[in-house]
Amino acid sequence: MTLVLHIHPDNPQPRLIEQAVEVVRKGGLICYPTDTTYALGCGMGAKAALDRLIQLRRLDDKHQFSILCADLSEIATYAKLSNPDYRLLKAHTPGPYTFILTATSEVPRRLMHAKKRTIGLRVPEHPICHALLQALGEPLMTSTLHLPNEEFPLVDPYDIENALQGRVDLIIDGGYCGTEETTVVSLTNEDGPEIVRQGAGSTDSIF
Repeated sequence: MTLVLHIHPDNPQPRLIEQAVEVVRKGGLICYPTDTTYALGCGMGAKAALDRLIQLRRLDDKHQFSILCADLSEIATYAKLSNPDYRLLKAHTPGPYTFILTATSEVPRRLMHAKKRTIGLRVPEHPICHALLQALGEPLMTSTLHLPNEEFPLVDPYDIENALQGRVDLIIDGGYCGTEETTVVSLTNEDGPEIVRQGAGSTDSIF
């Protein structure tokens, strides 16, 4: 049975946020809104939930996983970056960007790219995400809710509930979201930033 919580997108109710966080702490798989699309998430150490997410999205071993952070204070714990890279992140977060960086040993191996040992990092600009991360006290493993055979991520909470009922532990209904995913920027190349995917974030000021 999937729990559905209706959380206000601008003023998240603390009591409901705590309920959602408790599901994450118990190793659950959740669906929640972000500043771009709806996403799937779980605790960084929740192996069973991650396996369910991989199966749900039919991901292969080439997939680049990402973690959702409350702010840049957590970045150095989970990724290696230079001063110029940090300035770039600071200028574009919070916002609709995912930055690919070399992971530190604090990142569970199962979340790193199998060959490149990289991790995606994202600092969203959405009150529900911020409230979740603050209450959880650590990053959330995250992946866009883009289901197999669907052209775009699901945007309507009603459709999401129908698609995910019984397949995730919690759905946070925060209203409609967009279909445009984050802009993905790799900072692992010595030649400078590389746009891996053009999405909702502008790339005009990346270079």
